[in-house]
Amino acid sequence: MTSERLLLITLLLNLGVMAAIAAVLVRSLAFQRCLYAEPRRGRARLAFTLFVALPLAGGVWIRLAVTSFHAGDLSLAGALLLGLMGGYAAGLGGGTLVALPALIAHEWLALPVLAAAGAAGGLLRQAAPNLEEIWDFSPFIDLELWRWLRNRLDRPFRDWQALVFAVVIAFTALQLELARLAPAQLYALHPHTWWAAAAVAATNILLLAIPIKIWNNIRNERKLEAQRRLLVQARLDALTRQINPHFLFNTLNSVASLARFDPDTARLMIVKLSNILRRMLRQHDSFLPLREELAFMDDYLDIEVVRFGREKLRVEKTIADEALDLYVPSMLLQPVVENSIRHGLAPKVEGGRVALRARVEGGAMVLEVEDDGVGMEASGETEAAAGHGIGLTNVRERLAVLFGEAAALEIASSAGEGTRVRIRLPRVEAAQAAATAASLAGE
Repeated sequence: MTSERLLLITLLLNLGVMAAIAAVLVRSLAFQRCLYAEPRRGRARLAFTLFVALPLAGGVWIRLAVTSFHAGDLSLAGALLLGLMGGYAAGLGGGTLVALPALIAHEWLALPVLAAAGAAGGLLRQAAPNLEEIWDFSPFIDLELWRWLRNRLDRPFRDWQALVFAVVIAFTALQLELARLAPAQLYALHPHTWWAAAAVAATNILLLAIPIKIWNNIRNERKLEAQRRLLVQARLDALTRQINPHFLFNTLNSVASLARFDPDTARLMIVKLSNILRRMLRQHDSFLPLREELAFMDDYLDIEVVRFGREKLRVEKTIADEALDLYVPSMLLQPVVENSIRHGLAPKVEGGRVALRARVEGGAMVLEVEDDGVGMEASGETEAAAGHGIGLTNVRERLAVLFGEAAALEIASSAGEGTRVRIRLPRVEAAQAAATAASLAGE
C-alpha cells in the first residue's frame, strides 16, 4: 500500500476519532453546562478546557505509545477548537495541556506550536461578528461557486469564515514545514504531493467543524426543548385563565347579593374571597398538597353554601388521611365542583348534595366529585363534558399536559340521578412535584 493511500486512511480515521470524541463528550450533562454557558468564565471555562484537552492529550499519548497508529493525534485542530470555542485562555491553556505528552517524548516544538494555535483560535473567537457565527461555522463553501467568489473577492479580509480557513491552512503549512525541517522536534503527517498536503489542510478544517456541528445540533435540541416547556407553561396558564374569570364573576355576584340583606355574612365572605384571590395569585404553582387544595375549596364552598342556602346545598367530604400530603395540580377541583353546582344542582328546585372523595389506590390518587342533581341524558364522556361547559374540558387538557396517558378523567351521569366525575392521576410526592415544576420552568 502506498504512503499516500496510508495517509488518506489516517485522515479518514482522524475524522472518525474526532466525531467520536465530540459525541461522547456532549452526552455528559456536566460538559453541556460548561459548553453552553455564555459568557463562559472561571470554573466553566476551566471545565470546558479539561473536558476537551484531556482526550486530545490522550490521543497524543496513544500515538507515541502505538507508533503504527497516528489517527488519534488531533492536537493541532484540537488546540484551534479549544481557542475558538473557549476563548484565548482556554486555547492557550488547552494547547499547552495537549502538548505535554509530546514534550515528555522530547518533541520540543509541540508546545509553542499548539499554544500558538490555541491562542489563534481565541483571537478568531474575538474576531467573530457574534457567537452565532461560530456555531454556524461550516467547512463547505456556497454551492453557487460564482456567488461565493464574487462576495469574497470584494471583501476578502472581512469574511470571518474565510479568515478561519486561512488560519487553519497557515498553521497546517507551518506544522508540515517545521516537521520537515526538524522531524524529531514536532509530529506531523508527511504528504509527498501537493494534493496530499491539501488533503491534510482540508481535514484539519473538517476536524474543526465536526465537533461544532455535533454540539450545535444538541444546542438546537436544547433550544427546542426550552421552547416546548414555554409552550406547555403558556398552555397551562391559558387554561387557568379560562377558569378564573367565570369563577370570580359568580363569587362576586354571591358577595353582592349578601351585602343587601346580611352585611355581617357579606364581610365574612369577603374575607374568604380574599383568601381565594390570594390563592389565585399563586396560580403559577403547578402543584400543591391536597390539603391546601381542599382548604381553597372550603372557602369557595362556604360562599356557595351561603348563596344557595344551607338547606339547598349540602357538602360531604370523605378524605383518606394518606391522600392529604400528596400533591395535585393546583385549581384542579374547583372547576369540577363549580360544574356540579351550576349544571347539576342549580336547576333542581330542592337543591341537593355535593360529595368530595379522595383516596389512594396503589400508585394512583383517585379524586371524585359527585352530585345528586339533574344529571344528563348522555353518559358518554365527550357529550357529558360538553354538557358541563368548558370546566371539565380544561381539567382534562391540564391532566393531559401534565401527565399524558397516566391520568384520566371519567364522567358517569344519569338523568334525574346526578353526575359523578372521577379523576385518576399518578401519585405525586413533594420531590416529584418540585421536579415537574422545575421542568416546566426550564430550570
